[in-house]
Amino acid sequence: MTKYIILALTILILNFIHSFFLPSGGVYADSLSYFGIAADLPHPETNLFPLGYPAALQLFFEIFGDYFWASKFLNTTMLIVILLFSYFKRFFFRETVLLMTGKTVLFVFSIAVSESLFVFLFYFLLYNLYKMLSSEVILYKNIVSASVIMLMMFAARYSGIYIFISIAAFFGILLLKTKEKSQLQSVFIFLLLSGVGIAGYLFFNIKEFGSFTGENLRGRPEEFVPINMVRDVLGTANAVNPYIGLKPGSNSFVSMAFQFFILLIDIVLFVYMTRYFRKAKESKVYVFHILLWTISFIYAISLLVSGRFQQIEEMNTRMMAAANICLFFSFLILYFKELKSDKMIFRVACFFWVFFTLYSLKRPVDYFKNRKQIEPQMSKFGHKKYLYNNERSAEEGLTTYKIPIINKSFKYKHTNNQKGDVKQSIAGTINPKVKWLKYDTVKDKSQVLYTSEIILK
Repeated sequence: MTKYIILALTILILNFIHSFFLPSGGVYADSLSYFGIAADLPHPETNLFPLGYPAALQLFFEIFGDYFWASKFLNTTMLIVILLFSYFKRFFFRETVLLMTGKTVLFVFSIAVSESLFVFLFYFLLYNLYKMLSSEVILYKNIVSASVIMLMMFAARYSGIYIFISIAAFFGILLLKTKEKSQLQSVFIFLLLSGVGIAGYLFFNIKEFGSFTGENLRGRPEEFVPINMVRDVLGTANAVNPYIGLKPGSNSFVSMAFQFFILLIDIVLFVYMTRYFRKAKESKVYVFHILLWTISFIYAISLLVSGRFQQIEEMNTRMMAAANICLFFSFLILYFKELKSDKMIFRVACFFWVFFTLYSLKRPVDYFKNRKQIEPQMSKFGHKKYLYNNERSAEEGLTTYKIPIINKSFKYKHTNNQKGDVKQSIAGTINPKVKWLKYDTVKDKSQVLYTSEIILK
Protein backbone atom coordinates (compact mmCIF):
# COMPACT_ATOMS: atom_id res chain seq x y z
CA MET A 1 0.00 0.00 0.00
CA THR A 2 2.94 2.31 0.69
CA LYS A 3 3.91 2.51 -2.97
CA TYR A 4 0.40 3.62 -3.90
CA ILE A 5 0.51 6.39 -1.29
CA ILE A 6 3.89 7.54 -2.64
CA LEU A 7 2.56 7.42 -6.21
CA ALA A 8 -0.52 9.41 -5.18
CA LEU A 9 1.61 12.13 -3.56
CA THR A 10 3.85 12.29 -6.63
CA ILE A 11 0.82 12.61 -8.91
CA LEU A 12 -0.52 15.50 -6.81
CA ILE A 13 2.76 17.39 -6.94
CA LEU A 14 3.44 16.92 -10.65
CA ASN A 15 -0.17 17.59 -11.57
CA PHE A 16 0.00 20.90 -9.71
CA ILE A 17 3.18 22.15 -11.40
CA HIS A 18 2.45 20.64 -14.83
CA SER A 19 0.82 23.70 -16.37
CA PHE A 20 3.63 25.98 -15.19
CA PHE A 21 5.51 24.73 -18.24
CA LEU A 22 2.72 25.26 -20.77
CA PRO A 23 2.75 28.52 -22.78
CA SER A 24 -0.64 29.71 -21.50
CA GLY A 25 -0.57 27.87 -18.16
CA GLY A 26 -3.22 25.37 -19.17
CA VAL A 27 -5.73 28.14 -19.91
CA TYR A 28 -7.51 27.95 -23.26
CA ALA A 29 -10.50 29.55 -25.01
CA ASP A 30 -13.16 27.62 -23.03
CA SER A 31 -11.27 28.46 -19.83
CA LEU A 32 -11.71 32.15 -20.61
CA SER A 33 -15.45 31.62 -21.00
CA TYR A 34 -15.59 30.03 -17.53
CA PHE A 35 -13.46 32.82 -16.06
CA GLY A 36 -15.75 35.40 -17.66
CA ILE A 37 -18.92 33.81 -16.26
CA ALA A 38 -17.26 33.53 -12.84
CA ALA A 39 -16.29 37.21 -12.93
CA ASP A 40 -19.91 38.13 -13.73
CA LEU A 41 -21.35 36.25 -10.75
CA PRO A 42 -23.78 36.70 -9.08
CA HIS A 43 -25.25 38.20 -12.25
CA PRO A 44 -24.26 35.89 -15.12
CA GLU A 45 -24.95 37.18 -18.60
CA THR A 46 -25.07 33.87 -20.47
CA ASN A 47 -26.01 30.22 -20.05
CA LEU A 48 -23.79 28.99 -22.88
CA PHE A 49 -21.96 27.09 -20.15
CA PRO A 50 -23.64 26.01 -16.90
CA LEU A 51 -22.81 27.82 -13.67
CA GLY A 52 -21.29 24.99 -11.62
CA TYR A 53 -17.64 25.27 -12.64
CA PRO A 54 -17.60 29.12 -12.75
CA ALA A 55 -19.14 29.16 -9.25
CA ALA A 56 -16.40 26.83 -7.96
CA LEU A 57 -13.76 29.01 -9.63
CA GLN A 58 -15.22 32.14 -8.07
CA LEU A 59 -15.12 30.55 -4.63
CA PHE A 60 -11.39 29.91 -4.98
CA PHE A 61 -10.87 33.31 -6.62
CA GLU A 62 -12.16 34.96 -3.45
CA ILE A 63 -9.26 33.27 -1.65
CA PHE A 64 -6.43 33.68 -4.15
CA GLY A 65 -7.49 36.76 -6.11
CA ASP A 66 -6.40 35.30 -9.46
CA TYR A 67 -8.24 32.93 -11.79
CA PHE A 68 -5.12 31.01 -12.79
CA TRP A 69 -4.34 30.15 -9.18
CA ALA A 70 -8.02 29.59 -8.44
CA SER A 71 -8.16 26.90 -11.14
CA LYS A 72 -4.89 25.32 -9.94
CA PHE A 73 -5.93 25.03 -6.31
CA LEU A 74 -9.46 23.95 -7.23
CA ASN A 75 -8.09 21.05 -9.30
CA THR A 76 -5.57 20.03 -6.64
CA THR A 77 -8.15 20.22 -3.85
CA MET A 78 -10.50 17.95 -5.80
CA LEU A 79 -7.75 15.37 -6.36
CA ILE A 80 -6.81 15.43 -2.67
CA VAL A 81 -10.45 14.98 -1.62
CA ILE A 82 -10.86 11.97 -3.96
CA LEU A 83 -7.70 10.30 -2.67
CA LEU A 84 -8.47 10.91 1.01
CA PHE A 85 -12.06 9.75 0.57
CA SER A 86 -10.98 6.61 -1.27
CA TYR A 87 -8.34 5.79 1.37
CA PHE A 88 -10.42 6.34 4.50
CA LYS A 89 -13.63 4.92 3.03
CA ARG A 90 -11.70 1.94 1.63
CA PHE A 91 -13.33 2.53 -1.74
CA PHE A 92 -10.93 0.89 -4.21
CA PHE A 93 -7.92 3.00 -3.16
CA ARG A 94 -5.33 1.21 -5.32
CA GLU A 95 -7.67 1.30 -8.28
CA THR A 96 -8.33 5.01 -7.71
CA VAL A 97 -4.62 5.85 -7.62
CA LEU A 98 -4.02 3.93 -10.85
CA LEU A 99 -7.06 5.62 -12.36
CA MET A 100 -5.17 8.88 -11.84
CA THR A 101 -2.24 7.65 -13.91
CA GLY A 102 -4.51 7.40 -16.95
CA LYS A 103 -4.76 10.01 -19.68
CA THR A 104 -8.15 11.40 -18.62
CA VAL A 105 -7.41 12.42 -15.03
CA LEU A 106 -3.94 13.68 -15.90
CA PHE A 107 -5.35 15.83 -18.67
CA VAL A 108 -8.52 17.33 -17.19
CA PHE A 109 -7.00 18.10 -13.77
CA SER A 110 -3.90 19.80 -15.19
CA ILE A 111 -5.75 22.53 -17.09
CA ALA A 112 -8.66 24.91 -16.45
CA VAL A 113 -11.69 23.06 -17.85
CA SER A 114 -15.07 22.09 -16.42
CA GLU A 115 -14.34 18.38 -16.97
CA SER A 116 -12.25 18.44 -13.79
CA LEU A 117 -15.28 19.26 -11.64
CA PHE A 118 -17.41 16.93 -13.76
CA VAL A 119 -15.06 13.96 -13.20
CA PHE A 120 -14.71 14.85 -9.51
CA LEU A 121 -18.47 14.73 -9.00
CA PHE A 122 -18.76 11.64 -11.20
CA TYR A 123 -16.42 9.72 -8.89
CA PHE A 124 -18.71 10.37 -5.92
CA LEU A 125 -21.79 9.57 -7.99
CA LEU A 126 -20.26 6.17 -8.76
CA TYR A 127 -19.51 5.65 -5.06
CA ASN A 128 -23.13 6.27 -4.06
CA LEU A 129 -24.47 4.13 -6.90
CA TYR A 130 -22.08 1.35 -5.87
CA LYS A 131 -23.39 1.48 -2.30
CA MET A 132 -27.00 1.45 -3.55
CA LEU A 133 -26.43 -1.54 -5.84
CA SER A 134 -24.41 -3.58 -3.35
CA SER A 135 -26.89 -3.24 -0.50
CA GLU A 136 -29.86 -5.47 0.18
CA VAL A 137 -31.83 -2.61 1.68
CA ILE A 138 -32.72 0.84 0.36
CA LEU A 139 -30.07 3.36 1.42
CA TYR A 140 -31.98 6.63 1.31
CA LYS A 141 -28.94 8.67 2.35
CA ASN A 142 -26.98 7.45 -0.67
CA ILE A 143 -29.96 7.91 -2.97
CA VAL A 144 -30.34 11.55 -1.95
CA SER A 145 -26.58 12.12 -2.17
CA ALA A 146 -26.45 10.58 -5.64
CA SER A 147 -29.41 12.70 -6.78
CA VAL A 148 -27.82 15.93 -5.57
CA ILE A 149 -24.51 14.99 -7.22
CA MET A 150 -26.30 14.20 -10.49
CA LEU A 151 -27.83 17.67 -10.48
CA MET A 152 -24.42 19.20 -9.69
CA MET A 153 -22.90 17.30 -12.62
CA PHE A 154 -25.51 18.76 -14.94
CA ALA A 155 -24.74 22.18 -13.46
CA ALA A 156 -21.06 21.56 -14.23
CA ARG A 157 -21.54 20.32 -17.80
CA TYR A 158 -24.74 20.01 -19.79
CA SER A 159 -23.48 16.64 -21.04
CA GLY A 160 -24.41 15.39 -17.57
CA ILE A 161 -27.83 14.74 -19.11
CA TYR A 162 -26.23 11.84 -20.99
CA ILE A 163 -25.14 10.33 -17.68
CA PHE A 164 -28.73 10.60 -16.49
CA ILE A 165 -30.01 8.98 -19.71
CA SER A 166 -27.40 6.22 -19.35
CA ILE A 167 -28.56 5.41 -15.82
CA ALA A 168 -32.17 5.41 -17.04
CA ALA A 169 -31.14 2.84 -19.68
CA PHE A 170 -29.37 0.85 -16.95
CA PHE A 171 -32.63 0.84 -14.98
CA GLY A 172 -34.29 -0.76 -18.00
CA ILE A 173 -31.59 -3.45 -18.02
CA LEU A 174 -32.13 -4.02 -14.30
CA LEU A 175 -35.83 -4.63 -14.90
CA LEU A 176 -34.86 -7.52 -17.19
CA LYS A 177 -31.92 -8.92 -15.23
CA THR A 178 -32.62 -8.66 -11.52
CA LYS A 179 -35.32 -9.51 -9.02
CA GLU A 180 -33.70 -7.43 -6.27
CA LYS A 181 -36.43 -4.95 -5.36
CA SER A 182 -34.05 -2.78 -3.33
CA GLN A 183 -31.87 -2.16 -6.40
CA LEU A 184 -34.82 -1.35 -8.62
CA GLN A 185 -36.46 0.93 -6.08
CA SER A 186 -33.19 2.70 -5.28
CA VAL A 187 -32.38 3.50 -8.90
CA PHE A 188 -35.99 4.52 -9.61
CA ILE A 189 -36.08 6.98 -6.68
CA PHE A 190 -32.67 8.33 -7.77
CA LEU A 191 -33.93 8.92 -11.33
CA LEU A 192 -37.08 10.60 -10.03
CA LEU A 193 -35.26 12.98 -7.66
CA SER A 194 -32.40 13.87 -10.01
CA GLY A 195 -34.83 14.23 -12.91
CA VAL A 196 -36.82 16.80 -10.95
CA GLY A 197 -33.58 18.61 -10.08
CA ILE A 198 -32.39 18.76 -13.71
CA ALA A 199 -35.84 19.93 -14.85
CA GLY A 200 -35.64 22.66 -12.23
CA TYR A 201 -32.27 23.83 -13.54
CA LEU A 202 -33.59 23.91 -17.11
CA PHE A 203 -36.60 25.93 -15.93
CA PHE A 204 -34.20 28.39 -14.27
CA ASN A 205 -32.29 28.76 -17.56
CA ILE A 206 -35.50 29.39 -19.51
CA LYS A 207 -36.66 31.98 -17.02
CA GLU A 208 -33.33 33.81 -16.74
CA PHE A 209 -31.83 33.42 -20.22
CA GLY A 210 -34.65 32.36 -22.53
CA SER A 211 -33.07 29.03 -23.56
CA PHE A 212 -32.51 25.60 -22.02
CA THR A 213 -28.75 25.28 -22.54
CA GLY A 214 -27.74 28.33 -24.55
CA GLU A 215 -28.66 26.55 -27.77
CA ASN A 216 -29.46 29.88 -29.40
CA LEU A 217 -25.87 31.02 -28.80
CA ARG A 218 -23.99 28.05 -30.23
CA GLY A 219 -24.51 28.76 -33.89
CA ARG A 220 -25.00 26.15 -36.56
CA PRO A 221 -22.88 23.00 -36.63
CA GLU A 222 -20.08 22.96 -39.13
CA GLU A 223 -20.79 21.62 -42.60
CA PHE A 224 -20.63 17.83 -42.77
CA VAL A 225 -17.19 16.70 -43.94
CA PRO A 226 -16.52 12.93 -44.12
CA ILE A 227 -12.96 13.21 -42.77
CA ASN A 228 -14.24 15.08 -39.71
CA MET A 229 -16.78 12.33 -39.05
CA VAL A 230 -14.01 9.74 -39.33
CA ARG A 231 -11.93 11.70 -36.82
CA ASP A 232 -14.91 11.88 -34.45
CA VAL A 233 -15.47 8.13 -34.66
CA LEU A 234 -11.77 7.49 -34.01
CA GLY A 235 -11.89 9.86 -31.05
CA THR A 236 -14.94 8.08 -29.65
CA ALA A 237 -13.34 4.65 -30.06
CA ASN A 238 -10.27 5.90 -28.23
CA ALA A 239 -12.39 6.15 -25.06
CA VAL A 240 -11.54 2.48 -24.38
CA ASN A 241 -7.82 3.28 -24.15
CA PRO A 242 -6.78 4.20 -20.60
CA TYR A 243 -3.37 5.62 -21.52
CA ILE A 244 -2.87 6.50 -25.17
CA GLY A 245 -4.77 9.54 -26.42
CA LEU A 246 -2.49 10.97 -29.09
CA LYS A 247 -4.50 12.68 -31.80
CA PRO A 248 -2.66 14.86 -34.35
CA GLY A 249 -4.64 17.79 -35.73
CA SER A 250 -3.46 17.18 -39.29
CA ASN A 251 -5.48 15.21 -41.84
CA SER A 252 -2.41 14.15 -43.79
CA PHE A 253 -1.93 10.55 -44.85
CA VAL A 254 0.74 9.97 -42.18
CA SER A 255 -1.47 11.51 -39.49
CA MET A 256 -4.54 9.44 -40.38
CA ALA A 257 -2.45 6.27 -40.73
CA PHE A 258 -1.15 6.88 -37.21
CA GLN A 259 -4.67 7.36 -35.88
CA PHE A 260 -5.85 4.11 -37.46
CA PHE A 261 -2.87 2.40 -35.86
CA ILE A 262 -4.08 3.73 -32.50
CA LEU A 263 -7.53 2.36 -33.39
CA LEU A 264 -6.05 -1.13 -33.74
CA ILE A 265 -4.57 -0.80 -30.26
CA ASP A 266 -7.97 0.38 -29.00
CA ILE A 267 -9.66 -2.69 -30.49
CA VAL A 268 -7.14 -5.04 -28.89
CA LEU A 269 -7.64 -3.35 -25.52
CA PHE A 270 -11.41 -3.54 -25.88
CA VAL A 271 -11.26 -7.29 -26.51
CA TYR A 272 -8.92 -7.68 -23.53
CA MET A 273 -11.24 -5.69 -21.25
CA THR A 274 -14.33 -7.67 -22.31
CA ARG A 275 -12.63 -10.84 -21.03
CA TYR A 276 -12.64 -9.35 -17.55
CA PHE A 277 -16.17 -8.05 -17.94
CA ARG A 278 -17.40 -11.57 -18.71
CA LYS A 279 -15.76 -12.80 -15.52
CA ALA A 280 -17.60 -10.09 -13.59
CA LYS A 281 -20.69 -12.34 -13.65
CA GLU A 282 -19.09 -14.18 -10.74
CA SER A 283 -18.88 -10.94 -8.75
CA LYS A 284 -21.46 -9.88 -6.15
CA VAL A 285 -21.51 -6.41 -7.72
CA TYR A 286 -21.88 -7.54 -11.33
CA VAL A 287 -24.66 -4.99 -11.79
CA PHE A 288 -22.20 -2.21 -10.91
CA HIS A 289 -20.00 -3.22 -13.83
CA ILE A 290 -23.05 -3.35 -16.08
CA LEU A 291 -23.75 0.21 -14.93
CA LEU A 292 -20.20 1.35 -15.74
CA TRP A 293 -20.23 -0.16 -19.23
CA THR A 294 -23.74 1.14 -19.94
CA ILE A 295 -22.76 4.69 -18.98
CA SER A 296 -19.59 4.45 -21.04
CA PHE A 297 -21.30 3.36 -24.26
CA ILE A 298 -24.41 5.52 -24.10
CA TYR A 299 -22.48 8.61 -23.00
CA ALA A 300 -19.93 8.19 -25.82
CA ILE A 301 -22.51 7.55 -28.52
CA SER A 302 -24.74 10.38 -27.29
CA LEU A 303 -21.87 12.86 -27.50
CA LEU A 304 -20.88 11.59 -30.93
CA VAL A 305 -24.42 12.02 -32.26
CA SER A 306 -24.98 15.39 -30.60
CA GLY A 307 -21.77 16.63 -32.17
CA ARG A 308 -23.48 16.44 -35.57
CA PHE A 309 -26.24 18.83 -34.43
CA GLN A 310 -24.31 21.22 -32.20
CA GLN A 311 -21.23 23.35 -32.57
CA ILE A 312 -18.99 21.44 -30.20
CA GLU A 313 -15.39 20.40 -30.47
CA GLU A 314 -14.05 17.19 -31.98
CA MET A 315 -14.35 13.97 -29.98
CA ASN A 316 -11.18 13.62 -27.92
CA THR A 317 -9.84 12.70 -24.48
CA ARG A 318 -11.57 15.67 -22.88
CA MET A 319 -14.96 14.98 -24.47
CA MET A 320 -14.80 11.26 -23.69
CA ALA A 321 -13.69 11.73 -20.07
CA ALA A 322 -16.66 10.02 -18.38
CA ALA A 323 -16.70 7.09 -20.83
CA ASN A 324 -12.99 6.46 -20.35
CA ILE A 325 -13.25 6.69 -16.56
CA CYS A 326 -16.03 4.06 -16.50
CA LEU A 327 -14.24 1.45 -18.62
CA PHE A 328 -10.87 1.94 -16.93
CA PHE A 329 -12.37 1.84 -13.42
CA SER A 330 -14.33 -1.34 -14.20
CA PHE A 331 -11.22 -2.99 -15.60
CA LEU A 332 -9.07 -2.05 -12.60
CA ILE A 333 -11.64 -3.35 -10.08
CA LEU A 334 -11.91 -6.69 -11.88
CA TYR A 335 -8.15 -6.91 -12.47
CA PHE A 336 -7.38 -6.52 -8.77
CA LYS A 337 -10.10 -9.04 -7.91
CA GLU A 338 -8.11 -11.77 -9.69
CA LEU A 339 -4.73 -10.31 -8.77
CA LYS A 340 -1.81 -12.49 -7.78
CA SER A 341 0.80 -9.78 -8.22
CA ASP A 342 0.30 -6.10 -8.99
CA LYS A 343 3.83 -5.52 -10.29
CA MET A 344 2.86 -5.52 -13.95
CA ILE A 345 -0.13 -3.15 -13.74
CA PHE A 346 1.76 -0.82 -11.39
CA ARG A 347 4.77 -0.62 -13.71
CA VAL A 348 2.62 -0.12 -16.80
CA ALA A 349 0.67 2.66 -15.06
CA CYS A 350 3.85 4.43 -13.92
CA PHE A 351 5.42 4.14 -17.39
CA PHE A 352 2.47 5.68 -19.21
CA TRP A 353 2.02 8.33 -16.52
CA VAL A 354 5.64 9.43 -17.02
CA PHE A 355 5.28 9.14 -20.81
CA PHE A 356 2.13 11.25 -20.91
CA THR A 357 3.71 13.92 -18.68
CA LEU A 358 6.86 14.12 -20.79
CA TYR A 359 4.88 14.08 -24.04
CA SER A 360 2.66 16.98 -22.97
CA LEU A 361 5.76 18.92 -21.92
CA LYS A 362 7.94 17.97 -24.88
CA ARG A 363 8.73 21.63 -25.48
CA PRO A 364 8.41 23.22 -22.00
CA VAL A 365 7.81 26.96 -21.79
CA ASP A 366 7.90 29.21 -18.73
CA TYR A 367 4.29 30.34 -18.30
CA PHE A 368 5.22 32.92 -15.68
CA LYS A 369 7.76 34.50 -18.03
CA ASN A 370 5.03 34.90 -20.66
CA ARG A 371 2.61 36.31 -18.10
CA LYS A 372 5.22 38.72 -16.73
CA GLN A 373 5.52 40.26 -20.20
CA ILE A 374 1.77 40.64 -20.78
CA GLU A 375 0.52 41.63 -17.33
CA PRO A 376 1.93 45.21 -17.27
CA GLN A 377 0.43 45.89 -20.71
CA MET A 378 -3.15 45.13 -19.66
CA SER A 379 -3.60 48.40 -17.79
CA LYS A 380 -3.56 50.18 -21.18
CA PHE A 381 -6.56 48.18 -22.34
CA GLY A 382 -8.89 48.68 -19.39
CA HIS A 383 -11.53 50.23 -21.64
CA LYS A 384 -11.68 47.23 -23.95
CA LYS A 385 -14.75 44.97 -23.75
CA TYR A 386 -13.74 42.19 -26.13
CA LEU A 387 -10.66 40.13 -26.94
CA TYR A 388 -9.93 38.69 -30.36
CA ASN A 389 -7.03 36.64 -31.70
CA ASN A 390 -6.27 38.22 -35.09
CA GLU A 391 -2.95 36.41 -35.54
CA ARG A 392 -4.19 32.98 -36.55
CA SER A 393 -3.53 33.28 -40.28
CA ALA A 394 -0.44 35.41 -39.87
CA GLU A 395 1.54 32.79 -38.01
CA GLU A 396 2.99 29.55 -39.13
CA GLY A 397 4.24 28.47 -35.72
CA LEU A 398 5.58 25.18 -37.00
CA THR A 399 7.56 22.97 -34.64
CA THR A 400 10.25 20.76 -36.15
CA TYR A 401 10.67 17.25 -34.74
CA LYS A 402 13.61 15.03 -35.56
CA ILE A 403 13.19 11.27 -35.69
CA PRO A 404 16.32 9.49 -34.40
CA ILE A 405 17.97 6.54 -36.11
CA ILE A 406 16.40 7.23 -39.52
CA ASN A 407 17.58 10.86 -39.32
CA LYS A 408 14.31 12.31 -40.66
CA SER A 409 12.32 15.32 -39.48
CA PHE A 410 8.80 16.66 -39.84
CA LYS A 411 7.02 19.90 -38.99
CA TYR A 412 3.81 20.16 -36.99
CA LYS A 413 1.62 23.08 -35.96
CA HIS A 414 0.46 22.99 -32.32
CA THR A 415 -2.68 25.09 -32.29
CA ASN A 416 -2.61 25.86 -28.55
CA ASN A 417 1.04 26.95 -28.71
CA GLN A 418 0.51 29.70 -31.27
CA LYS A 419 1.55 33.14 -30.05
CA GLY A 420 -1.88 34.66 -30.70
CA ASP A 421 -3.59 31.93 -28.66
CA VAL A 422 -1.09 32.35 -25.83
CA LYS A 423 -1.63 36.12 -25.74
CA GLN A 424 -5.41 35.66 -25.76
CA SER A 425 -5.34 33.11 -22.93
CA ILE A 426 -3.04 35.10 -20.65
CA ALA A 427 -4.79 38.43 -21.32
CA GLY A 428 -8.18 36.82 -20.65
CA THR A 429 -6.88 35.28 -17.42
CA ILE A 430 -5.63 38.62 -16.13
CA ASN A 431 -8.84 40.44 -17.05
CA PRO A 432 -11.74 37.97 -17.49
CA LYS A 433 -14.19 40.86 -17.87
CA VAL A 434 -12.82 41.24 -21.41
CA LYS A 435 -14.83 38.61 -23.31
CA TRP A 436 -13.01 36.64 -25.98
CA LEU A 437 -14.53 36.45 -29.45
CA LYS A 438 -14.49 33.50 -31.80
CA TYR A 439 -15.28 35.78 -34.73
CA ASP A 440 -14.49 39.47 -35.19
CA THR A 441 -18.12 40.60 -35.51
CA VAL A 442 -18.14 43.66 -33.22
CA LYS A 443 -18.81 46.78 -35.30
CA ASP A 444 -17.12 49.22 -32.92
CA LYS A 445 -13.51 48.04 -33.28
CA SER A 446 -12.34 50.42 -30.56
CA GLN A 447 -13.95 48.07 -28.03
CA VAL A 448 -11.91 45.09 -29.22
CA LEU A 449 -8.46 44.21 -27.91
CA TYR A 450 -6.62 42.48 -30.74
CA THR A 451 -3.80 40.13 -29.79
CA SER A 452 -1.54 41.90 -32.28
CA GLU A 453 -1.65 44.89 -29.90
CA ILE A 454 -0.05 42.76 -27.16
CA ILE A 455 3.71 42.28 -27.21
CA LEU A 456 5.09 38.81 -26.41
CA LYS A 457 8.70 38.05 -27.26
